[in-house]
Amino acid sequence: MKSRSGVRAGNQAAGGLFRPAHGQKKGPGSPVGAVITLSGMVQGVGFRPFVHRLARECELAGSVCNFSGGVIVEIEGDRGRVDEFYSRVSAEAPPMAHVVDKRIERRSPQGLRAFSVEKSRQVNDEFVLVPPDICMCDHCQEELLDPHDRRYRYPFINCTDCGPRFTIISKMPYDRPLTTMRSFTMCPPCQKEYEDIDHRRYHAQPNACRRCGPHLFFRDMRGNKAEGEEALREAVRRLKMGHIVAVKGIGGFHLCCDATDDRAV
Repeated sequence: MKSRSGVRAGNQAAGGLFRPAHGQKKGPGSPVGAVITLSGMVQGVGFRPFVHRLARECELAGSVCNFSGGVIVEIEGDRGRVDEFYSRVSAEAPPMAHVVDKRIERRSPQGLRAFSVEKSRQVNDEFVLVPPDICMCDHCQEELLDPHDRRYRYPFINCTDCGPRFTIISKMPYDRPLTTMRSFTMCPPCQKEYEDIDHRRYHAQPNACRRCGPHLFFRDMRGNKAEGEEALREAVRRLKMGHIVAVKGIGGFHLCCDATDDRAV
């Protein structure tokens, strides 16, 4: 679902996005400040990492953060670059994003020198679309099947473009402490990915690996337990024996059996 259509924009001035605020210079290259608010499906879809990279490309300073109603971007820099950013932030949004509304408010520049992803803000009575769980992307599938990758055959692999969303969210705004992943502390390599703006797991809230994330386990009615690859092998063995196996996925339980076994069916 692309964000290029259905966007309602507000607070634009005739002849461009800005009329100079009181005390601002009117030259075409003079710095300006702005606060952009975006709503729709803009959380859990890699929107903040996208905004950060776009701001870097446009050479703008400021910050981006989630709030309970969407995303807030504070930017400042060259007037033309701010105009460009405002246009591209919805037109080039991540594939799973859907910007329903965007608004811009001018303000005097604050002298910001860098761009950052800030802590989310809680605003009462605000509504934001919750993203669905997203099927595995091609990049994660390549890692999953690569024997030399540290996530080889790791069943809970994900990134900013795929993985669980709806079924792990406890509360909005979408941040790891407000999801079921709050119980799992990222290991140093995962934390490094999470903090690297050029990595596709930059600010990926469910980011994890075999070392620090959830893991497979198998348990039967007698309490016998197996973990990891052995858990998978035991589940396969039980299915071949005609047993029914309840597989807990991110969306609940799936009852599995051998469809060619009349007794199991």
